[in-house]
Amino acid sequence: MAQPNPYRERLRLSWWLWLPAVAVAGALAAEVKLGAPGAATWIAYLVLLPLTVVGLWLLGRIRIEVSNGELRVDDAHIPLRYVGEVTPLTAADKRDLLGPYADPEAFVVQRPWIGGAVRLDVRDDADPTPYWLVSSRRPEALAEALRAAQASIAG
Repeated sequence: MAQPNPYRERLRLSWWLWLPAVAVAGALAAEVKLGAPGAATWIAYLVLLPLTVVGLWLLGRIRIEVSNGELRVDDAHIPLRYVGEVTPLTAADKRDLLGPYADPEAFVVQRPWIGGAVRLDVRDDADPTPYWLVSSRRPEALAEALRAAQASIAG
């Protein structure tokens, strides 16, 4: 049975992080311009600024979706029947799971500019992955969407 209101989120880069990144690219291009003679002075701007914009856009392309009985995080997906306990995490909890309590076999999609996250225990004996750790701006909403989708599958 399909979930009536699928959950969707995109882990975009915050707009205020674009400003310093583009400024640094501009400063690097200016440094190159100072040492390049003639018409080549603008090549650094023509290369560095578009590459910076494309790189920043790629950093924000990760999508999270709960629909059709599965969780999709970018290209990875897991059927909800294999998802065990779902725990929303604060920034401090996420930091612990990425640091001293990290499991090297865990599936992690984390973005440092996003504070919260969700931990999903994996209940598949054939899968060596103990849990998924996924950054989310709305970890409580994602956890609730996962629980609701699991309940609609079970019931």
